[in-house]
Order: sequence, then structure tokens, then C-alpha cells
Amino acid sequence: MITTTVFISATGGPVPTPVVLVAGLHGAARTAAVERLLADHPGSLAVHHDLGRVTTGRITRTVRDAHGVRESAEVRLAHGCVTCTVREDLLPRLVALAPAAPLLIADLWDAVEPRSVAEAVDCPEARDLLRLTAVLTAVDSAALPHDLTRGERLIEVGKPAAAGDQRFLAEVLTRQLEYATGLVPHGGDEEDEELTLAVLAHLTPFTPVHPLTTLPPVTGPALCTAELGERVEPATAQLPGDTRTGEITTMVWHRRRPLHPRRLFEAVDELVTESVRSRGRFWLATRPSRLLAWDAVAGIVSVEDAGPWLAALPEAAWDLVPPARRLAASLDWHPETGDRVQHLVLTGPDLDTGRLRALLDSCLLTPEDGPAACLDDPFAPMLDLKEIA
Repeated sequence: MITTTVFISATGGPVPTPVVLVAGLHGAARTAAVERLLADHPGSLAVHHDLGRVTTGRITRTVRDAHGVRESAEVRLAHGCVTCTVREDLLPRLVALAPAAPLLIADLWDAVEPRSVAEAVDCPEARDLLRLTAVLTAVDSAALPHDLTRGERLIEVGKPAAAGDQRFLAEVLTRQLEYATGLVPHGGDEEDEELTLAVLAHLTPFTPVHPLTTLPPVTGPALCTAELGERVEPATAQLPGDTRTGEITTMVWHRRRPLHPRRLFEAVDELVTESVRSRGRFWLATRPSRLLAWDAVAGIVSVEDAGPWLAALPEAAWDLVPPARRLAASLDWHPETGDRVQHLVLTGPDLDTGRLRALLDSCLLTPEDGPAACLDDPFAPMLDLKEIA
């Protein structure tokens, strides 16, 4: 049984209980981080939903403290998926537990991406009782470098978060890493740890890395999920810079001229197989008003329409654009092209940066290519379909 102790602020109202999310595909590393938080914060409670049987519609929810499991229940949901689990069970359970604990820990299932959970916790309905204070992603140092190169889908490795989950393992892992406010490597030997730290320094250079023994403060002020989202949105993401650490290289390609859609399309396979991770924003000569997002990992590439370039909007509409978007545009602004830019970042072992830059440069539009309206656009089927959807 869980007893209730209400925490009261100096003004007499209840203090919103801090909530930390702990994400990560590597269950043992995630569990170690959760147990450390429980030990460091007496009275704290961790809520975990085991989605191992989610395809059958059955989910096991446990609540535990530093001494062990306090409650366990089987949850049946109309639609077995992460979204309904968070909406129908995790959030109500956190709200119910809030008066009983100085800290709540959402121990997220392996394949859960933390962004959707963070935005659900940071909702107006729960803001008086819950405040999101940290998003940690725990990783296994022995497994991380290899997992970033794996091309399997989650369902193929037994980690789906819903029936019919078609996401790729490496895709989910990078989203867990890049959204987090702190990273916690665990396990492996000294060589594994050194390689993992080098990989994280390339992929997430602006995110603090914490050893398990000294986790960051998690009971401070509330995070703003809008700002967290801006850190990973294509138009506002602060991308890594040119770096070389041992065998690992991160290369930045930054240009102004538009890309020839056919030549870029033909270069995609080489770009995504030569690098382990690549991302950024770009524009095609056939779509001058649209900011396109490039996202690739482990040979799997996604190209999506991320909305209009700021330069394509009437000035009267700029006040409706978030400040972070306007700031990002101002940093890239050019008198002729506005904020339209080719900004791709590629990371991998021993990249031949000269050859890759030459390949990308060869994809730029030239005067000999003629009018953009006459160019064949092989990206059209995927981009136009997403616009319709």
C-alpha cells in the first residue's frame, strides 16, 4: 500500500511533483539509472509499463521504490499502443501518485521515444500536480556503437511498442539520444566506454553526459517541452560541427545554391551508406518554398517536408512564427536566398570528407540545367503523398 504525504508550498498550495523520464533501448542500463535515482531520492516512486505483450493488448504496470515493487497490475487498453498507454494509464497514475512522493520517475519501455511522453506530462490539465524536470536516456556502452548501425525493425528484434510497429531500432535510438536533456552511459569495459563517449560527443555534442554515480539534479524547475522540441525540429535544431575524434568524423556541408532533385536522388544511397548518421535541412530547385528535412541512420533515410522557409512567407506572417524559428532563419539569412540553405551533417568512421563534399557539390543546380520547372523530381511521390496525408 502507498501512503500519502502532501507537499505544501510556502504559499499554502500543493507543490507540483517533479517528474523525470528515463528512456533507452537498453533495459539493463535504464534500470540501473532508475535504481540510482530511487536510491538518491528517498521516498521517490518509479512507474514502468512493460510493453512486451502490447501486441496482445495486455500491458503490465508496476510501481516501485528503492526497496522493491509496491504495486503491480495488468492494464488492458482498447488500442495497445504507446499513445493510449500514456494517455489512459501513465499520466493518470502519475497524477494519483503525485501527493505521495517527492519525485516520480517514468521508467519508459525500451522502444518508447521520450518526446511524446514529455509533451503528455507537460499538459495544462496536469501542470498543477506534475512538473517535468529532466529527460534522461540511458545507454549500454557495449551495445550503443553497434546498435547505431543496425538496420532491423523493432518488430524483428522483439521490441515493438505497438502492434504493427514499423520503426527501425537505430531510428528510435537516435531520437532517444537527441531529445534527452542528459545521457547516462552504463556497462561495458573501459574501451567500450571510451568509444561510446566519443560517439556521443559527435552525435549529441550539446547534451551533458553523466556517469551513473553522479546523475544530474532532477528536482529543479520545470522544463519547457516547446523548447525541447525546438532542439530536434529540422528548422531549429542546433546541428553538430566539423569534428574528428580518432576514427570518427563529423562533416558539415553548407551551401546556398539549390539542389538538382535527380542528381541528389541518385546520390542518396552512397551518402547514407558511407555515413552512420546524417541529418539536416535542404532545398530543391523544384520546391524553392519548402524546407526539407533529411534524417538518416544505419542506411535508412527519411526525407520530409518540414514547412515553408521563412523567406517564402509574407513578412506579415513572421510574427506568427516562433522566436526560435526566426532566430535560426536570421543566422542563415542571405540577401538573395533568404534562409534557404543546404545544411547537412554526416557522421561515420573514417569518412572521406573530400569525396563526400565533391559528391554533394555535384548535386547542386548549374546554369546548364535549365529552368527548375522543367526538372524531373524523383522525390515528388514521397513528398506529395505526405502533403496530401
